Amino acid sequence: MQKENTSSSELFQLDGKPRFRQAFPQAMQHVLAMLVGNITPPMLIAGTLSLSAGDKIMLTQAAMIIGGITTLLQLYPIMGFGMGMPSVMGVAFAYMPILTMIGNQYGISAIFGSQLVAGFLSIFIGMFMKKIRRFFPPIVSGTVVLSIGLSLYKTAITYMGGGSGAQSAGNFGSGQFWILAIVTLVVTLACSLFGKGYVKVSGMLIGIAVGYIIALCMGGIVDFTEFREAGLISVPIPFHFGLSFHADAIVMMVLMYVVQAVQTIGDVSSTAMGGFGREATDQELGGAIKGQSICGMIGAIIGGLPTDPYSQNVGLICTTKVVAKRVFLIVGVIMLAAGFFPKFGALMTTIPQPVLGGATITVFAAITMSGIQLLGEQPMNYRNKMIVGIALAIGIGIEAVPDILQFCPQLVKNILGSSLMVSFLIVFLLNIIVPEDNSPAS
Repeated sequence: MQKENTSSSELFQLDGKPRFRQAFPQAMQHVLAMLVGNITPPMLIAGTLSLSAGDKIMLTQAAMIIGGITTLLQLYPIMGFGMGMPSVMGVAFAYMPILTMIGNQYGISAIFGSQLVAGFLSIFIGMFMKKIRRFFPPIVSGTVVLSIGLSLYKTAITYMGGGSGAQSAGNFGSGQFWILAIVTLVVTLACSLFGKGYVKVSGMLIGIAVGYIIALCMGGIVDFTEFREAGLISVPIPFHFGLSFHADAIVMMVLMYVVQAVQTIGDVSSTAMGGFGREATDQELGGAIKGQSICGMIGAIIGGLPTDPYSQNVGLICTTKVVAKRVFLIVGVIMLAAGFFPKFGALMTTIPQPVLGGATITVFAAITMSGIQLLGEQPMNYRNKMIVGIALAIGIGIEAVPDILQFCPQLVKNILGSSLMVSFLIVFLLNIIVPEDNSPAS
């Protein structure tokens, strides 16, 4: 009994060595919490860009591999790349509006070309984080996160209706699709709001599983052709999706990496405070961003989309206080292993789009509310309300009426056609130009 208790205490020490039978359940809890969030963005991008089934599987595999690589690098830093603390990394939903815009404009090769350049430049953000951090107070980061959440709703609703394939087939928004989306949404919410332990942290996974079973019972919705044809083991093919470089795409991706660096600061700070009871050091913050950046470059080569720390896993660390590296080593290894089995990726691609839509709208709602929560960290006085309001009004307004940019050069149209980019640029500049006002909310 004494040995068992001693081993359990090892879970709460960074360099602790808990027994496998104690570390593995903790690791699986983290895998379940991040799994759906990691595979969904590449599936949504593949669907939006109408990629082949094989490419869709490859994107899903690469998402697991790059998530595993980034998780392990953050855990075991190399030459200053990585933070040396536990973190579960995965493909970020926040990049989706920009990835979709670039992909629709130039194709998937432009996504990875701009990601390669932005990943490299983002390394310097990590190097000088201490100096530039003050330019991104909650009013800036909150506006950006809020804009990200709002811009993702169209994607979720489109998927709830059946996706672009259903639009072409003429059955978009059919009763079957509504049933799948709503049931998935209700189950996901029920688990997240009323569940405990594994059920609570795996609400999205359980919701998708229930929706998937109903889709199987309906018949004609789930297609296993690609799953049967997929191989057992596969290694990512470097540069399979190609690389192409376009100035506007690179600018948008660089700005997105800057925005995401701010969010990473928040997640790393939460991990340090919740898991270790202290503030994160500048070295840890910079290392986290540099690790994320170089893995973005690796991802561009093998087909893995940009990553960030998963907030749900940060929440798990803060709740359980389990910080042993051995636990997160197991998480990273499981993610890597899943990425080398095409059958896993092929099975994930059989999930119907209405099911994905019903599940992911909860994530997009959470992103939106996170933005509002961040904004609440600064007093909403007249200055701050007008800065945020103007940034969102112009950003969302231009995206809703794109013809207002018809006389602008194509480069300008591409950058300003995104509500996220416009809102970010306006709130960033106004926050610098308008004199500070720390008076109470009015």
